[in-house]
Amino acid sequence: MQHRLPALLASCLCAAPALAQDVTDFRLDNGLEVVVIEDHRAPVVTNMVWYRTGSADEKAGESGVAHFLEHLMFQGTQDTKPGDFAATVSALGGSNNAFTSYDYTAYYERVAADKLDLMLGMEADRMVNLNLSQPIVDNERQVILEERSQRVDSNPGAQFMEQQSAAQFMNSPYRRPVIGWREEMEALSREDALDHYTTFYAPNNAILVVAGDVTPDAVRDMAQKHFGGLQPSTTIPPRERPQEPPQLAARRLTFHDPRVAQPYVMRTYLAPERNAGDQTQAAALQVLAALVGGDPTTSVLAQKLQFGDAPKAIYTMASYDGTSVDPTTFTLGVVPADGVSLQEAEDAMDQVLADFVAEGVDAAQLDRIKTQLRASDIYDRDDSNGLAQRYGAALAVGLTVKDVQDWPQILQSVTAEQVLVAARDVLDRRQSVTGWLQPEETTQ
Repeated sequence: MQHRLPALLASCLCAAPALAQDVTDFRLDNGLEVVVIEDHRAPVVTNMVWYRTGSADEKAGESGVAHFLEHLMFQGTQDTKPGDFAATVSALGGSNNAFTSYDYTAYYERVAADKLDLMLGMEADRMVNLNLSQPIVDNERQVILEERSQRVDSNPGAQFMEQQSAAQFMNSPYRRPVIGWREEMEALSREDALDHYTTFYAPNNAILVVAGDVTPDAVRDMAQKHFGGLQPSTTIPPRERPQEPPQLAARRLTFHDPRVAQPYVMRTYLAPERNAGDQTQAAALQVLAALVGGDPTTSVLAQKLQFGDAPKAIYTMASYDGTSVDPTTFTLGVVPADGVSLQEAEDAMDQVLADFVAEGVDAAQLDRIKTQLRASDIYDRDDSNGLAQRYGAALAVGLTVKDVQDWPQILQSVTAEQVLVAARDVLDRRQSVTGWLQPEETTQ
């Protein structure tokens, strides 16, 4: 069966600019960066406040404190009671939440556009006026411990990935889980949370992203009204994190757990991140991931391992996301077919990779991937929430608005030779960790 793009989309693929929305970027005198993405199709707005701090910015021995603070940010200020923030948003018919990553912590609300002023006032309030009692801290500590129990300790796949990250990064703080190690989470104190808060939560360490039915002038006035009077911090530490030494030896990890229903092979390679003004290598890696394992049926790994008379796998994947402050990972995975051992699956994966590098990039495949990336970009513009996250995450790791806007075209400009160079540079077993997840100790 042939699948044809709609005529309108096909024309957009050829003619549309990198981003269709009007995007305005400015900075208040106290250092708060503000990005406004106009989308006037519906009277709603997404408001996001991003802080340039995440789990990789934590002090040694305090893993999980950034995520702990994220929870505590909903527990009241000098003028509001615990739970008031979420209750207010809910009463307005809106939604809100927050999330923590290695490199940032973000808070967001989606409400009617005429309620934006209220949201900005509440966000500005909790940026500087957090008020925590010991009982609240003790309760939220139990909440995050239970979250770890549910999401990690009861999930062998999540535990396996934690161990793989710890093996991949010898020195980088990315070796610690975002949620934290349980033993250190249990010891987190009110003072630990407030120290992280006073160190990193300030207007000159934050980005306000507003997307929806708004105008830049109106957002500027509201941002100045609520955030303009907040004092910038003079003690924010530079992001000079421990860096990885040269990785000279391949590492292996075997994780056994009786709860594992389906064994699989996963390999991570140390890989460079996107950098401001220099995104070409990251774009080549993005295209490489899409070519090798981005689609469960048409990618190189899928075609070679999942189909044919003697398939070696029932699922294959490759992924890369360079939106990070420091070097990150390029990931491959293979779930073996029935009767195929993990060793056989790993060997088959390695043969496919070797053949790919030796034979080069198929021109038709590269064109198909670029078309898919272009179509995805066009469809993503229809989601103001997604655009707000795209800009916020990028700026939080040191990229610029221009970098975000240039990214789609840089992806389209990637050449076959650049993909191969990226593959040869990154798919180096000496900087990899190969992990096996399996139910019981077996002879492979």
